[in-house]
Parts: sequence; structure tokens; C-alpha cells
Amino acid sequence: MKHKFHFMAILLVLTLAMLACSLGASDGEDAPAADVLFQDDFSDPSSGWDSYSGSEGSTDYSNGVYRIYVNETSNDYWANPGLDFTDTVIEVDATKVGGPDDNDLGLICRYQDLDNFYFFIISSDGYYAIGKVVDGSQELIGVDNMEYSDVVKQGNATNHIRADCVGTHLVMQVNGKKLSDVTDSAYTSGDVGLMAGTFDESGTDIHFDNFVVKKP
Repeated sequence: MKHKFHFMAILLVLTLAMLACSLGASDGEDAPAADVLFQDDFSDPSSGWDSYSGSEGSTDYSNGVYRIYVNETSNDYWANPGLDFTDTVIEVDATKVGGPDDNDLGLICRYQDLDNFYFFIISSDGYYAIGKVVDGSQELIGVDNMEYSDVVKQGNATNHIRADCVGTHLVMQVNGKKLSDVTDSAYTSGDVGLMAGTFDESGTDIHFDNFVVKKP
């Protein structure tokens, strides 16, 4: 993924309120219960995340994970639980199970609507970036293109992704290593979410598990 990041957002509005599930933090160290704002291991299909299915892709629960499948080029799908937070630390285990390595997958914070939110993404060929969508225009923050790191596991592998959204401070960690640290003031609160997408080749298939939102 050496080309400039771009995507065309599919018009999915996922705003159902959700029920909390019981799950420990996914990095091997359980967070104190008082610090956990929301968590989901996707074992309960009624926990609140919406679902969508079409010929161009789908977002849905699937055998204890949350699956995002994108079957058209230059497009991203995402899912939101319909919550609202200010400062958060978000973590998830994301596994590529199919499609091209030249993809994007990751987390969303401070989601306002389809046209306004922050995203924290990696690709299965080793790239990463923090970015935002403002009034429908997508841009990376602090860089012109996604940057490479051998910290990102490539191919059909699981990566642990963490996004810190605290004040104007946005930090991305992958597999326990900090990769990006930027500041931005576009959004102060909003929903959280998952996203995955394609560039020049369709078929991105990502499984998400052990989603947790904590206090900073």
C-alpha cells in the first residue's frame, strides 16, 4: 500500500443502542471494571451492532466475531454500536481471513455521522495511518501517505490495534508498539466503531474480536 490513502464511504448508518457484553480486555491484562466503558466479544448477535448484507459487501456477527467483507474496489464499510464517548482508549483484535493484503482495517472514534469521524487503520501489507473524514472529505493526519512498519503483521494474521482519543491527542498502537502520535481538534466526542476496506482489488474479509473501550 504505497499509494496515497483514499476511500469512498458506503452509506451505512449504524445507530442502534446496544447491550453490554461480558469480556476482559484483549491485551492479556484485564482492565479494572470501573475503567471499562464498553466491551463486546461478539458472542451475542443481539448485543447491538447493526448488520448489512449486499452484493458489494456485508457487516455482521459471524461465529463469535464481527465480520466486515468488502466486495468492491475503493470502498470502506464500517459498523458502530450507537454510543457516545468523549475521551477513550479503544482496542480490538483484527484478523485478515481473505482478500488482498493491500487493504485497510481498523478502528473509529468520535464518529459524528457518515461524513465526520476519526479513523485508525493498518493494511495487511504492513502500513498504518491516523486520519479523519470532515464533511465527506477524507485525509490523513500528519502524513501524506500511509507509512510502513514491520510491527504490523502481514498476510492472514491477527493484529492487536489500539486507538487513544484523549483531548486533541490521537495515538495509534499496533501489537503493543506506538506507531503514530498526532494532534487534531476536529471532534471532541462521538461513537466508536470498526472499519475495513479495499483499494484496487476487492474481497477484503476481516474478523474483529475482543472489542473494548476504556477510560484513558
